[in-house]
Amino acid sequence: MQVQPQPTLLQSALRGVACRCPRCGEGKLYAGFLTLRPRCEACDLDYTFIDVGDGASVFMILIGGAIVVVSALVVEVKYQPPFWLHAALWLPLVLVTTLLPLRSMKSLLIALQFHHKAQEGRLVGREPK
Repeated sequence: MQVQPQPTLLQSALRGVACRCPRCGEGKLYAGFLTLRPRCEACDLDYTFIDVGDGASVFMILIGGAIVVVSALVVEVKYQPPFWLHAALWLPLVLVTTLLPLRSMKSLLIALQFHHKAQEGRLVGREPK
């Protein structure tokens, strides 16, 4: 196994958006839609360090929600359509703005976590009083 040089921040971000391994950029990150593989098929990086939690979901909900709410308010003020038309317009937009970019956002957070060597917080060098 070759020693991989540390990727730059831009390389890590691009690997994340492409849903590739954060170390080598070759192996696929996912086995399903949001199910992670146990390890990279190219460089054998163990993916057990990954812990993004709900971060990607929260980002997508906030960004998608802002887009939909602003759009709905503009359409309501300008055209005043009936409520059924609001439902027909905004429900698909909610799905498009939250589900489609969710996979890339999650892998971007994974790549940034790997790049910055993020891990669970711990106290070191302190003695209890």
